[in-house]
Amino acid sequence: MKKALQLAVILLAFLPAVSFGQAPAQAQTETPKNVWPEMTSFHTLMSTSFHPAEEGNFAPLRTNADQLFAAAKTWQKSVVPEDKFKPKETKAALKDLVIDVAAVQKAVIANQTDAQLLPLITKAHDTFHRITGECRQRD
Repeated sequence: MKKALQLAVILLAFLPAVSFGQAPAQAQTETPKNVWPEMTSFHTLMSTSFHPAEEGNFAPLRTNADQLFAAAKTWQKSVVPEDKFKPKETKAALKDLVIDVAAVQKAVIANQTDAQLLPLITKAHDTFHRITGECRQRD
């Protein structure tokens, strides 16, 4: 009997942990793409523009500035998924984001230095994260 119990414990140790009565955690987590496509589009451009800039490569930011601004405007005009985001706070933050990204775009058009661009894109990046973090619904 003792050996059977040990064998059962060993076998159970190899089974994946399952939360009975609930879907697996993967199924419960929605990707940003599923939640809000306009956010995903903006994030793609922000990521490919900001992260190289913070490492000293401003070419992608200079290339993407117009698209980044267009994506911010498109995101601002889209419908806020009210089940995932606080509409009032999110709309206000999206307005700030458009202003921040417009400043980046204007600086790129004016051919400002990398040192002048970095704080502008950093501010826009921080505003983006404010939207994806602080403006989410609280459980």
